[in-house]
Order: sequence, then C-alpha cells, then structure tokens
Amino acid sequence: QVQLVESGGGLVQAGGSQRLACAVSGRTLTLYVAGWFRQAPGKEREFVAAISRSGVLTAYADSVKGRFTISRDNAKNTVYLQMNNVEPEDAAVYYCAAVLGTIVVRTPRDYDLWGQGTQVTVSS
Repeated sequence: QVQLVESGGGLVQAGGSQRLACAVSGRTLTLYVAGWFRQAPGKEREFVAAISRSGVLTAYADSVKGRFTISRDNAKNTVYLQMNNVEPEDAAVYYCAAVLGTIVVRTPRDYDLWGQGTQVTVSS
C-alpha cells in the first residue's frame, strides 16, 4: 500500500521561508507524478505545484510562481515544496498528492494518492 506523509508545516512569519516534505512509502516514487495542493478554511482545494517523474518538468499556480519551488529526490522517495517570501494568503493545509503516469497534471481529480496534510500558518 502506497502512503504519503507530509511534514514541515507550522508557523512561519510573513516574508519568511518554510520547506515541506512528502515521504512516499510502499512503492518507488519514480513511477509517480507528484503535486502539492492546499486548502484554506471555506475554500476549495487548489493546485500549488507539480513535478514530473524525473523532476525535469514543473508547473506552478500563478499565485506562487517565483516564490515556491517543487523538487524531488527519488533516491529518498521524497517530494519537497520550498516556500519563500511567504504571504498571509499562503496559510492553508498543504497536501501532497501522486499519480501514476507521465503527464504533469494540475487538478485534484487527476490524483489518486493523497497525504493527510500539514498545516501552514502565517503570522503577519
């Protein structure tokens, strides 16, 4: 059984940085396209970033482009989200997701594996 476990959430000051990690177990990460999504209270889950199996191709939501970086270490079966210049609007529960395949997809319904989420709180 494949499991995704996020870590690294917590309190971050506006303008600061935070790195989230998603550890994958049960199967090699190299088979999966991976993504990060977030959900704030009262809002729908939204796409943040995604990365191809090799890590060469990435995609970002406009709201985080230039501030967030998605990466992966297939040897460690881990996906990362480096968050820089964090804004109050970035506060949310962040979810890691994965799907077998090769296309870097952006919608939640395209992913079939999800972590439990990690809370990111931003202080201003």
